[in-house]
Amino acid sequence: MENRRSEPRLILLFSGKRKSGKDYVTDLIQRSLGSALCCVLRLSGPLKQRYAQEHGLDLDQLLSAGPYKEQYRANMIHWGETRRRADPGFFCRLATKEAWQPVWVVSDARRLSDVQWFQAEFPQQTQLVRVGCSDRTRQQRGWSFTAGVDDSESECGLDTGVQFDWIVNNDAGGASLDEQLQPLLKLARESADRH
Repeated sequence: MENRRSEPRLILLFSGKRKSGKDYVTDLIQRSLGSALCCVLRLSGPLKQRYAQEHGLDLDQLLSAGPYKEQYRANMIHWGETRRRADPGFFCRLATKEAWQPVWVVSDARRLSDVQWFQAEFPQQTQLVRVGCSDRTRQQRGWSFTAGVDDSESECGLDTGVQFDWIVNNDAGGASLDEQLQPLLKLARESADRH
């Protein structure tokens, strides 16, 4: 395990389909808890950073939600899968290396290997959260099915075989996000207060 200033007291490991609103939900949680209590970790950040370095690409554009990232997405997924087969915890270790806050919110768990790494390294602290919404809502947010992306492990790897501790419905017109997030925020505050 990497050297950190302290171990996390709670890890909320988020997953969900593209355009389900994972980043939106995890950013809401961090704003509610504050940056001294909570950090948002993105497993795709180290992946994109390494991919950009090795392929001479613009990292800022790869980190954005725009068309630049989309044109490289399929190749980046394949490249990341190759890295993970060689070392399943590679990107998880990179993403958590600098984390020091008591609550870690991982915004983009996509594969069973991500879940397994966190559960093995932090078995008592890890809670699995699934963000979901209808395909119609995803389409309204700009999603359209892309072969080789939406049917790959990066999108489907956690669709089955995983027991989620929490489910967040991010459809417009459903229960408010604020209401749904209150139990998670309460858990995070209580976990951070434990010594």
